[in-house]
Amino acid sequence: MNLPLTLTDAAAAIRGGEVTSVALTEHAIAQADRLDGALGTYLVRFDEAALAAAARADEELAAGVDRGPLHGIPFGVKDIIAASDGPTTAQSLILDPAWAAGRDAPVVARLKAAGAVITGKVTTMEFACGMVDPSKPFPTPRNPWDPRTWPGGSSSGTGNGVAAGMFLAGLGTDTAGSIRIPAAFCGVSGLMPTFGRVPKSGVAPLGYSLDHVGPLARSARDCAAVLGVIAGHHPSDPDCVDLPLDLPAAWSDGGSLEGLRIGVVRARHFPEGADPAAAPAFEAAVTALTGLGATAVELELPYWTEMLTANLVTACAEALAYHRNDLAARWGDYFAATRAMLARGALVSGADYVQAQRVRRVAQDAVARLFDEVDVIVCPTASTGAPTYESLTDAEGRLDVEAMFAHIFTQYWDCVGNPVLVTPMGFTADGLPLSLQFAGRPFEEAVILRAGDAYQQVTGWHRQVPDLAAPQPAA
Repeated sequence: MNLPLTLTDAAAAIRGGEVTSVALTEHAIAQADRLDGALGTYLVRFDEAALAAAARADEELAAGVDRGPLHGIPFGVKDIIAASDGPTTAQSLILDPAWAAGRDAPVVARLKAAGAVITGKVTTMEFACGMVDPSKPFPTPRNPWDPRTWPGGSSSGTGNGVAAGMFLAGLGTDTAGSIRIPAAFCGVSGLMPTFGRVPKSGVAPLGYSLDHVGPLARSARDCAAVLGVIAGHHPSDPDCVDLPLDLPAAWSDGGSLEGLRIGVVRARHFPEGADPAAAPAFEAAVTALTGLGATAVELELPYWTEMLTANLVTACAEALAYHRNDLAARWGDYFAATRAMLARGALVSGADYVQAQRVRRVAQDAVARLFDEVDVIVCPTASTGAPTYESLTDAEGRLDVEAMFAHIFTQYWDCVGNPVLVTPMGFTADGLPLSLQFAGRPFEEAVILRAGDAYQQVTGWHRQVPDLAAPQPAA
């Protein structure tokens, strides 16, 4: 049986009687049995509970109880997000096993209420930062397109799990790009909602003023379906706002972008060392968008360097605030790259932190003025395909953050808080995915999702899958 590739297709197939939730879940489990040892996707699997939830979904749908587009859909959950089905470790020896034990984060509770089937907790970088550490007892997540390469982080298992068919969608978090980087490197779609659109309570924090929770899935339509469930005010998160979410009631095929004004960003996004395929893929994407009726205007993102610095200063300082006591008492239990990142927070003065927040507000105002002239801003997610693990760290596991982000262009948008969708836009000569970002005005996720969906209808890059029959190395 050829099973549906996207969440949206699967939802339609379930309702058309072409497939069941149990069949989708059994396929997801079989893919995990076959590939998880090589790809390092799961920290813990909920196979028995997932099959029981799938059976309930089939029974409910047969009885006319339809909980919406996620009903019966297999989902992975990043392991910094609490789920009552099993422990939340943040892929670390540090987190107290009793933290959030037996409780669901609001986003997970909303998935379950919508009938989603939670298949397990998936890998992350430790506390959503740093890099893998072979000396610690956790799997190394790998990229299905080339297992020698990093699948991106920190939502690594969510990205590679969707790409490898271990679930149809998953939850990730984004503080400097942790939804968008794995979506980009694994050749799937990912959505960082506006800061405050989705509750982040029940999630182990990295940067209190930077963290976003959002979906990774095959398509823009899939991401919209998930956002429609997880978005909305929750009293446990003081940053979460009560604003309406205006998503399309139905998607149109052959969608026109007539009248949409698109700002095109090239400056600083094709540095020395960019993959030769990146610029042509981006130009082809812009051509596709204008071919759909959009008007393109070249622009430059204001306060670029300042925002990259502000993101690093803010993330390091806010992360240290959470980890200070554990870092002092249990230095060796942290991953090497994690403790290096956290320790940088001690070099940030109170004046540095306050100034970073002032500059962020200045940049937010400047970006808002850009959106007086355009409706969507597009730029590459990265200027290369996935890097090899070997290129990211030295023998001691030290991570060069600046070098890594020299070719990744996600941090800016975390700092200003606008919503950003990423979608595949082509491949390198080595067969690694390349990716496009769509940024929008705050709380206008519907606009970027419509643009991304229209682009996907005329390209189809998001439906390309890696050759998972090829031999995979042991994790």
